[in-house]
Amino acid sequence: MLYRKISSLIEEHLRSGSPKILLIDGARQIGKTYIIRHVGNNLFENYIELNMVEDSIGARLFANTRSIEDFYLQVSMIAGDKMKEKKNTLIFIDEIQAYPHLMTMLKFLSQDGRFTYIASGSLLGVTLAETTSIPMGSIRTVRMYPLDFEEFLYANGMNDLAVSSMRKKFERMEALEESMHEKMMDLFRKYLLVGGLPDAVNAYIETKNIQRVREIQNETRAYYAADASKYDAERKLRIRRIYDLIPSNMENRKKRVIAQNIENKKGKTFADYQDEFEYLISAGIALQVQAISNPTFPLIESTGKNLLKLYLNDIGILTGILYGNNIRAILDDERSINLGSVYESVVASELIAHGYRLFYYDNRSKGEVDYLIDDYNSLSAVPIEVKSGKDYTVHSALNSFVNNEDYHVKKAFVLSNERTTKTKGKIIYLPIYYVMFI
Repeated sequence: MLYRKISSLIEEHLRSGSPKILLIDGARQIGKTYIIRHVGNNLFENYIELNMVEDSIGARLFANTRSIEDFYLQVSMIAGDKMKEKKNTLIFIDEIQAYPHLMTMLKFLSQDGRFTYIASGSLLGVTLAETTSIPMGSIRTVRMYPLDFEEFLYANGMNDLAVSSMRKKFERMEALEESMHEKMMDLFRKYLLVGGLPDAVNAYIETKNIQRVREIQNETRAYYAADASKYDAERKLRIRRIYDLIPSNMENRKKRVIAQNIENKKGKTFADYQDEFEYLISAGIALQVQAISNPTFPLIESTGKNLLKLYLNDIGILTGILYGNNIRAILDDERSINLGSVYESVVASELIAHGYRLFYYDNRSKGEVDYLIDDYNSLSAVPIEVKSGKDYTVHSALNSFVNNEDYHVKKAFVLSNERTTKTKGKIIYLPIYYVMFI
């Protein structure tokens, strides 16, 4: 079974006796159902799983359920023999977005407290916006992502001792030994190929067959692109167009979304596609990085609304689009292949999976800084540059940024393939795989 960090959070919440219902949000095909099922079966003698998407295209038992009495009645038709006591009965409401009225129901189930509950779904941001009565105070929402690099290491046989040892070296800003560095770079490049979709990771571990891995990634990508069932045909086409443009945007110098390119219509602005962007981001299949006009802490206060970068939620899907079954482009670190967009994408997915909200800085005269994150300890913004080539010490925009006294920068990171760590002024140089500890 794949190790997922979120399993400990789920277990702690279910053991805590909190009246709030844990709601796991995230894209489809990332393992939400599997990990909740695993934890639920381990903790509870009576585990009841209700899939609302299956119900919506089948019996529709919960389509018109508006009271907790009716809810329990419908559950009893499916698993009445398992409805015991709160301490030993868990009811898992999966794919809850299929029935938005059940989001309101969570408030009353929480207040009733007859059993223990957990729920999951995708597009929960959109679903909550359509809910007549948002169950504030009754739910705890946590976003889940594909496997991050640390989880990929565990999947490939690395143990706690090795990861803990690396973490300590990171905290002391020390480099790994040459042999360990080579091993980590090999695993990092394989992560670029395989990504973090659980089915793809399992296929890689079991078969080492890149074609099988790519088939899973391509199927998932096609599913993501087509799955906008709540919208009309015209809007679905626009959503797919934006999603399909993400890889090509990554190859552009600025990498940001250009509104006029979405339908090749002049005069179009971001406001014309607000719902489409919201769908892709809420569904968890696109990751957003927002522009910053004044890069000081807290960054959210200076967000630019009309400049946006979008990244795919899984690095394996991106490398599948760019390189297909040719693994040498990445594994051999070909000099002729520019992996800049790939490295930027994997860093974005790592930082977002760690809970950071991402921003970037772009100034016409001073250049662009790849990422900015908030550091709540120093109350300052931390710029991050990502380098895939040998010129990792060349970064004029970052130099200008950290030397600007108005920005109050305490430190900055440059991530590259280099093994050594070093500090030059405010800039800290780290190997790319250390991003898993930021």
